[in-house]
Amino acid sequence: MATSFNSREQSVVGVVVVVAACVLYAGVASAGRPATSVSMDLLHGRGRIRRKLLENGLGLTPQMGWNSWNHFQCNINENLIKETADAMVSSGLAALGYEYVNLDDCWGELNRVSQGNLVANASAFPSGIKALADYVHSKGLKLGIYSDAGSQTCSGTMPGSLGHEEQDAKTFASWGVDYLKYDNCNNPGTSPKERYPIMSKALLNSGRKIFFSLCEWGQEDPATWASSIGNSWRTTDDIFDNWDSMTSRADLNDKWASYAGPGGWNDPDMLEVGNGVMTTEEYRSHFSIWALVKAPLLIGCDVRSMDYTTLMLLSNKEVIAVNQGIDKLCYNGMPCDEFFLSESIFTLL
Repeated sequence: MATSFNSREQSVVGVVVVVAACVLYAGVASAGRPATSVSMDLLHGRGRIRRKLLENGLGLTPQMGWNSWNHFQCNINENLIKETADAMVSSGLAALGYEYVNLDDCWGELNRVSQGNLVANASAFPSGIKALADYVHSKGLKLGIYSDAGSQTCSGTMPGSLGHEEQDAKTFASWGVDYLKYDNCNNPGTSPKERYPIMSKALLNSGRKIFFSLCEWGQEDPATWASSIGNSWRTTDDIFDNWDSMTSRADLNDKWASYAGPGGWNDPDMLEVGNGVMTTEEYRSHFSIWALVKAPLLIGCDVRSMDYTTLMLLSNKEVIAVNQGIDKLCYNGMPCDEFFLSESIFTLL
């Protein structure tokens, strides 16, 4: 019988047990692993996968930070982003490795300016993205931004980057952007295998190291081809703040566990922890599963007003260590029916 993360009894209790056991081994990184490796061998069953890596030296562990979409959708502005950066530092989250503060959709004007450049929404971001990046950097954090491999972004409120990849990559670099989430809406129907490498190359040629997060919802199984293009790739469609959505994303993501590793990670979407629909126990399972499967830990709640329970859950150093350690035992967790240390629990890569 196929195993699943969906059982509340199994996940709420069992995942925490597995994570606790895995903590004993977390954080033992392979010594001397080069940051600029262009390929890597991953064990897969009894075979071996040769995986090419994106040559930007980023994403050696799953990315950690915050993203605006899950809680705020299009209701974002520069004061919110500055206050979020402040809260990431004052709460202690930044010191734990949550380093990216990422704008999602709706940050730009509806149309490009005369020379074809993207421009920030004047009412929401009157100081511009460069000034915002400078502020975020002054806090010791990194700024992420959003675009789309289509004619418009998913909200329809701003242009996509299709056909403007080189221009937009240079714009992002000039602003001091550190991270790009690249969505898949309003595309002409061509394969993501054709559209996403163009932006990847443009970012590499932009003169700045920019983490490249593919958000093409798992179309055409990006785990099998995207490691040389991006630093992470969505394996599922969007997550919502309920148990069935969370566990179904985990189950869909599980199929690709053996393809993830330093330089490129499976992404079952951002964290819903603290957004108020699931119970504390369900959020604990959510965070534990994401940590165990080496998913990006991108907070999706309002960190300015999160309660103490949410902060403590997101601040669990032992669980974070499971996510960020690149030792073999804790490489990628898998669901199972029995919770004890064995190959039925851990994928040994």
